[in-house]
Amino acid sequence: MPYQYAIYEKRGHVAYVTINRPEVLNALHAPANRELSEIWNDFDEDPEMWVAIVTGAGNRAFSAGNDLKATAALDAGGGGAELQQRTGPIKGGFGGITSRFDLFKPVIGAVNGWAMGGGCEMALACDILVAAENARFGLPEPRVGLVAGAGGMHRLPRQLPLKIAMGMMLTGKPIDAQTAHRYGLVNEVVPFEQLMPTAERWASEIMECAPLAVRGSKEAAMTGLDLPLEEALRRPYNWVQAHMRSADRVEGPRAFAEKRTPAWQGR
Repeated sequence: MPYQYAIYEKRGHVAYVTINRPEVLNALHAPANRELSEIWNDFDEDPEMWVAIVTGAGNRAFSAGNDLKATAALDAGGGGAELQQRTGPIKGGFGGITSRFDLFKPVIGAVNGWAMGGGCEMALACDILVAAENARFGLPEPRVGLVAGAGGMHRLPRQLPLKIAMGMMLTGKPIDAQTAHRYGLVNEVVPFEQLMPTAERWASEIMECAPLAVRGSKEAAMTGLDLPLEEALRRPYNWVQAHMRSADRVEGPRAFAEKRTPAWQGR
């Protein structure tokens, strides 16, 4: 279905999600958040979608985060509480993804400029990040009297050295793409014109692997990350078990023995 504030495309086994509010640096208001939540629901539920790439429209911003002007206008008009009561909470958190902890399909972020506040939090929720040379990452919420409540306060110290993360959060100052890459937040930094081709290369390389094995790997890594090692090793993982029962589990070794490319089915 068409969306007003996002573009959702499916090409082969790859889902392309583009935040489409470039006039406000792809900041999100309530209707945009709800559209993105619906999109991530569809991606998760569609068995033919194996990998997603999320980016922002234009070349200035991935997302500037929460649309503060829209929020202030809604609150000033008394409509904020009414909207929340009428529509209920958004599944998946900010951008439909920051608290979607049961999504085990891989998500690649193609950061095409500013990723600030909630935009940075969406980027932190991705599994792989490719950044354009002009990308910037930051959690400036304290500078406007807020906190990074969509996971940024917890994800950033897990993905960066603690003192670097604390410096960013306590001052609200951003870091550039090269610094993010140096500290391991970003997988690659490329010129803007190479951003999407690079993200697509990552998607293609992921799809060289068995889809259920990929999901099992993500599930085990993310859910076992904060467990003691022995407990993480003993714990059963649904997607790992699904892969072990799958046709792809047979196809992989067979293709290797026959010296051919596997024909993954994703089941």
